[in-house]
Amino acid sequence: MQERNTLQKRIVHETLIRMANHPTADEVVAEVQSAYPSVSRATVYRILNKLADSGEALRIRINNGADHFDHQTFPHYHVHCSACGKVADVAMPVEELVDMLSDTSGYKILGYSLQFDGLCPECAKLEGERGA
Repeated sequence: MQERNTLQKRIVHETLIRMANHPTADEVVAEVQSAYPSVSRATVYRILNKLADSGEALRIRINNGADHFDHQTFPHYHVHCSACGKVADVAMPVEELVDMLSDTSGYKILGYSLQFDGLCPECAKLEGERGA
């Protein structure tokens, strides 16, 4: 039984890495089941949650939407398309902002969460075409 769980964990984790597009759990389920139909939805959800809880993956919480998952666990930020739901990485230095906040507030900053919401280039183009 332990070996099966280890194999399933490897399958789910490798799928998350291969997808590399911040998928939702349901998207990971569909991808896993296309190659391994015997792996259940509940198993994929459980493994994704364990990967996030252990720090092997990031859980990206989306307000009023499904959580997304990221195989890259180094500190970085995300932008979420409010129209199509896509999530993308944002390369942005925020250390100076954190230092400034600490200096002006007197708080010792222990952590933070930063996520941007907007329209991806494709959805912004569609919105522009509809508005024109």
